[in-house]
Amino acid sequence: MTVQEKYLKIDDEVIEKGPYKPDWVSLSEYEAPKWFRDAKFGIFIHWGLFSVPAFNNEWYSRNMYIQDMEEWKHHRETFGEHTKFGYKDFIPMFTAPKFDPKEWVKLFKKAGAKYIMPVAEHHDGFQMYDSEISEWTSVKKAMRRDVLGELKEAIQDEGLVFCESNHRVEHAFFMGHGCEFESDIKQPMKLGDFYWPAMPEPDNQDLFSPAPPKEFLEDWLARNCELVEKYKPSMVYFDWWIQHDSVKEYLKKFAAYYYNRAEEWNMKVGISYKHDAMMLGTGILDMERGHFSEAKPFYWQADTSMAFNSWCYTEQNRFKKSSDILQDLVDIVSKNGCLLLNVGPKADGTICDEEIKIMEEIGEWMDVNGEAIYGTHPWRVQEEGSTEVVEGMFSEEGRKDFTSEDIRFTCKADCIYIIPMKQNGEDIIVKSMGENSKDFHGIIEEFTALGYDEQPEFIREDDRMIIKAPFVKSDKPVVYRMRLK
Repeated sequence: MTVQEKYLKIDDEVIEKGPYKPDWVSLSEYEAPKWFRDAKFGIFIHWGLFSVPAFNNEWYSRNMYIQDMEEWKHHRETFGEHTKFGYKDFIPMFTAPKFDPKEWVKLFKKAGAKYIMPVAEHHDGFQMYDSEISEWTSVKKAMRRDVLGELKEAIQDEGLVFCESNHRVEHAFFMGHGCEFESDIKQPMKLGDFYWPAMPEPDNQDLFSPAPPKEFLEDWLARNCELVEKYKPSMVYFDWWIQHDSVKEYLKKFAAYYYNRAEEWNMKVGISYKHDAMMLGTGILDMERGHFSEAKPFYWQADTSMAFNSWCYTEQNRFKKSSDILQDLVDIVSKNGCLLLNVGPKADGTICDEEIKIMEEIGEWMDVNGEAIYGTHPWRVQEEGSTEVVEGMFSEEGRKDFTSEDIRFTCKADCIYIIPMKQNGEDIIVKSMGENSKDFHGIIEEFTALGYDEQPEFIREDDRMIIKAPFVKSDKPVVYRMRLK
């Protein structure tokens, strides 16, 4: 029996004896775990072989083999001809002498994250974990360390939730362009080869053709089962292309296996997916670099990077402002979502100063205002203000700057949190809180501005509440806690 066959057998046995079956009707019994519903903020980690060239973005392994891409030219000028220096030749350079998982996780915890999600494998096909199936791992090559295992231990030691992401399904075609000219990627290949199967890249919007080889899809399922068996993550994140028709059977089998294993292990878990890869309600819907424009009745996740242009560290990275990230966090949480914010460490294992600064600033804000984020749920009104939130994935380029007129609301226990996106001493007008408002008719016992010793004044008129707090001057969201009788 091969290693793949061993894990496929485990998959079948777990499904056979468990309550979940590989169909959407059975999987619809799933419920998002409480730890996720309460967490609201997590850290994604894109660290892998692509961190070595550190050029443009994490798709370097694909783009360096496309002759009209900037990466093609950069690669030839910096590393040489593709026949002499291919993507695999970065592996010996990935020694990561400064990688300290405990130091990373302490930083993430200080930033206020409640769950941490390292990338176990990206599209490039290099595993950052210990695998029986593959020889192309961080344990057997490169720095010769079990990156995922070490991070899991550090994450759980800090009392945070360990998750992992797997982007392997796109590897079916990710290296295919290297077969179009003389390079180190050559056909025929076989199962286990680093670049295999290197099929021609399809139309990524085509849900039906062409399909990867069956051998690849079975291998994909076996690898994901191996990750669960060895590392027991509380969430598995899948990137795009699992919505392809050829993957559906294997995705359903994985979901049934994973949810059944979680029942056995008394774990509460989730699968994060994109588009309509899974039926709504059978996992956790993810919005990459985008938001919903209104609250949803289901729990969802937005994932984005600290850098505009890349998920991994590159020398070209353009970073966001912490104030913008915090405003987006507040907007997402007010609409029943969680934010998964990405960090891209350098190849040597350090995190760049820009990302450290962003996380420290987020952590400082969360220390004061986290009660309006963690464990909250949407209020009956989610937002006020005229600044439009563009809905959909990859909508960040259309993001407009928020003003003090843009307000979000969250709830918890006996409190409603009123959150202007910024304030510079001006009055805050809350239309939903007027004396004759159809949205609010409660008794206010306490009204405070979190993080300030001074007491704000509020005046309720027929059609609005006026908050007067001239001492508040912040380019980040401001939280007013309204405790009700």
